[in-house]
Amino acid sequence: MTKPVVAIVGRPNVGKSTLFNRLAGMRKAIVEDIPGITRDRIYEHSEWSGYEFIIIDTGGIISNDQGQLAVEIKRQAEIAIDEADVIVMVVDAREGLTTEDEMIADILRRSAKPVVLVANKVEDFRSPHQLYEFYQLGLNDPIPISAAHGLNTNDFLDEVISYFPDDQEQSDEEGLSTRIAVVGRPNVGKSSLVNAILGEERVIVSDIPGTTRDAIDSHFDFGDNHYVLVDTAGIRKKTRIKEATERYSVIRALKAAERAEVVLIVIDATEGVTEQDQRIAGYVHEQGRASIIVVNKWDLVAKDAKTMQSFDKDIREELKFLAYSPILYVSALTGKRVPKILELVDFIAEQHHRKITTSDLNQVINEAMMLNPPPGAGKKKLKVFYATQIKTGPPTFVLFVNDDDLMHFSYLRYLENTFRQTFGFEGSPVRFILRNRSSKE
Repeated sequence: MTKPVVAIVGRPNVGKSTLFNRLAGMRKAIVEDIPGITRDRIYEHSEWSGYEFIIIDTGGIISNDQGQLAVEIKRQAEIAIDEADVIVMVVDAREGLTTEDEMIADILRRSAKPVVLVANKVEDFRSPHQLYEFYQLGLNDPIPISAAHGLNTNDFLDEVISYFPDDQEQSDEEGLSTRIAVVGRPNVGKSSLVNAILGEERVIVSDIPGTTRDAIDSHFDFGDNHYVLVDTAGIRKKTRIKEATERYSVIRALKAAERAEVVLIVIDATEGVTEQDQRIAGYVHEQGRASIIVVNKWDLVAKDAKTMQSFDKDIREELKFLAYSPILYVSALTGKRVPKILELVDFIAEQHHRKITTSDLNQVINEAMMLNPPPGAGKKKLKVFYATQIKTGPPTFVLFVNDDDLMHFSYLRYLENTFRQTFGFEGSPVRFILRNRSSKE
C-alpha cells in the first residue's frame, strides 16, 4: 500500500509553508511575508505516531484572476487536492474569515475528500471566540495551532492520521530511490523536461525566467526502480540575483545538486554553452556528483549530417572537466529521446557506486606504470607502492607513494584515464588521495 498523501491548501500568506516545514522537520519550503512565494507543489515525507505519509505544500489560491501565473498556481493546487487522501485547509486566525477562505472551502467540499481545518497564528489558546467565525465554512471543527512555534500541532496531526487506513504498510522508499537533480540556467527548459520525464504537468512551465523558486521533489516509479526527481530554480550569476527569495532558491538548487546521485545539467541548444553553464557544471563536478549533459530544445536547431558532431566538439571544448559525462540531445517539447534519460541515469548511478577489488586496482596500476613510467626529479623517481578504493559515489582511491610532490597532475590524469578505460566510471568523477609511505612501510 502506498503512503497516504496530505495536501496543505489555503489562500496566500496564511502560513502553509511554515506548517509544511514544521511537518517535514526541515526548512524546505521558502517562507517569507510575500504572498505567492510558493508556486509549485512541493513534496516531502513525514511521520507521526508510526504512520508515514507524504505532505504537499501548494501555492496560495486566490479568487480573482491576476494573470496567467496566478491561474497556473491555482491549477497546481487543484491537482494537489486531486492527489491527496487528506486535505489540510489553513486559515489565518489573526485576520479572520475572508471571501477567499469561503471560495476554497467550497472547492474542498466538492472534492468529497476528508478535510482538516486548521486556524494558524493563534496566540492565546484560552480564547476560543477567535475560531467561531470559521464554523461558517461548513467543514470540521477548526483546530487552533501556531505553526511557527509548533504549538498544538500534536492534536492537529492526530486528527490527520485518523483518516488514514488502519492497515497501512510502511516502506523505506528513500533508501531504494535514485535521486536525480535537474540544474541549469533560468529558462533552459528544466521544468518542461521534468514534466516530460514524469509524463504529467507536475511543475509550472512559463516563459518567465525564475518561475521555479523551490527545489521540488517528485517521487515516481519507472520499471522496477524508484526515483526522486528534483526540479530546481534557475541558477543566475550572483550579480543578477536581486531578490532575497531568489537567493534562497539558488542556494537550494545547489544543495539539491549536492544531495543527488545523478545531476542532469541542462543546456539550451539554441544558445550553446555559456559562461554560466560552465560555472554550474563546475560546481557539480567539484561536489563529486555523477552527471549527464542534457542539451534541450534540440528540435529548434537547424541540422545537417555534422550538426551533432559539431555540438559535441564545442561542448567538450567548453566543459573539458566533464569529459567523463555523456551528452544527450533531447526535446522536452516533443519528447524525443526523453525516455533515454532514465536508462542512462540507471547506468551512471551504477558506475558512480562501482567498487573495484584491491587486487584488480594494483594490477592495473602496475601495468600502467610499466607502459608509461612515472617522471622523476633528478635521481629520485615517483613510486606507487599500493592502491585501494576507500569509498564510492564518487569512486575514491588512495595511492600510497614515496613522495607526493613527484606526482605531476598530468601523470595523475594518465592514471585516471587508465582506470576509466579499464573499469568504466562513465558519468562519474574519480577522486585520488595521495599518501606518503616509505618502501619499508
